[in-house]
Amino acid sequence: MSDQLKKQITLFSLTMIAVGSSIGSGIFRTPSEIAGYLPTTGWMLAVWVAGGLVALCGALTFAEIASIFPKAGGFYVFLKEAFGELPAFLYSWSMLLVINTGSLAALTLVFTSYLNELIPMSESVQLVVAVGTIALLTLMNVLGVKWGGVFASVFTSAKLIGIAVVVVIGLVAGMNAVDIADFSWSTNAENLPLVSSFGLALIGVTFSYGGYQHATFIAAEVKDANRLVPRAMLLGIGIVCLAYLSVNFAYLKLIPIDQIAASKGVASEAVGSVWGWGAKFISFLIVLSVLGTIGIYILTAPRIYFAMAQDGLFFKQFAEIHPRYQTPFWAIIFQSFWTILLLIFWKTFSNLITYVVFVDTAFFFLTAATIFKFRKQKLARNYSSLAYPVTPLIFMGLSAFVVVNTLIEKPEQALAGLFFLGLGGLAFWYFKRKRDTHSS
Repeated sequence: MSDQLKKQITLFSLTMIAVGSSIGSGIFRTPSEIAGYLPTTGWMLAVWVAGGLVALCGALTFAEIASIFPKAGGFYVFLKEAFGELPAFLYSWSMLLVINTGSLAALTLVFTSYLNELIPMSESVQLVVAVGTIALLTLMNVLGVKWGGVFASVFTSAKLIGIAVVVVIGLVAGMNAVDIADFSWSTNAENLPLVSSFGLALIGVTFSYGGYQHATFIAAEVKDANRLVPRAMLLGIGIVCLAYLSVNFAYLKLIPIDQIAASKGVASEAVGSVWGWGAKFISFLIVLSVLGTIGIYILTAPRIYFAMAQDGLFFKQFAEIHPRYQTPFWAIIFQSFWTILLLIFWKTFSNLITYVVFVDTAFFFLTAATIFKFRKQKLARNYSSLAYPVTPLIFMGLSAFVVVNTLIEKPEQALAGLFFLGLGGLAFWYFKRKRDTHSS
């Protein structure tokens, strides 16, 4: 049985993976929450600019790190090389049981809820469709990474065309005057100060921008990875930044900000305000968008569990590659199995998303810090981060702000995330002891 992953991913496919991993359901759901925290036009757009700045600085930082370690596993490899096995294991543990599977479950629920707008279904049928969707996309990714890459390219291209249509409708038909210089502030519905509100709004923004790092997870399957992985991440985050700012501006042109804050389907309401069939069109767009993102998440993250198992720190089956399809099939299958369990038993993830972002952002901070150690070691790299060390410091500073503000304002979810990491520490001790016993 081969232990080498096949190199099949091109620059276009990898860029589409970076873009498609970011543009999922977030841009169609989080603007309402953000407008609730920041109910003035200037601040609402400013938090998206800030989020884009964070993502860009992160992409510049991770592009350099990825050029040093073009291996399967992404952040897991970076953390292990810099800080050892424990933080790397905790990241992978979190990805498998909270971050990636929780996001997958939430995305699948968004997919079925918007599909219900097009094809009415009972809740039980929606659950069956959700499980079937996960199963079908799992099979596609087990059959080969090339199919996953093609799937990502097709659906990401479709969603970008759809977003462009929304922007054009907003710019052409939108009648509202958008005062981008309106930074007035009194309070919001929760009576929170500006700093706290901005930090809480960044949770939704961070969730929406997050995903571009998935391009590093499959570096071992990319042709000329040292050159193409950094390029794909920078192209990807540039496309995402432009798309998000344009879409939010279009929303504001179509409906007032207080209506955005009260809306549960801002994209549908915005386009529907000037186009009768707009709500149906947007529902169809979101179905395609979220379906593409689900496929990408199923494709990329199992490479982390694969890398961890190769190090003897997880179930050995996760390191097995299918003899015919050359994919880490057990890692893919278990991830989807756990996602289905979350779908069946949790059903909703409103609170889960907050501690997913809390844990995820904490690991983003830690992974970005590895660049300083690698620079000190003077390791060979094919890409150098622009404006180093300013870019990683900006990224780490704003990431730390999100983590600390979440701990203060949403302690229940944050403490739940910390408790989960504690359990991961116990799991690490078990697998490490098992590995060391077998090797002695």
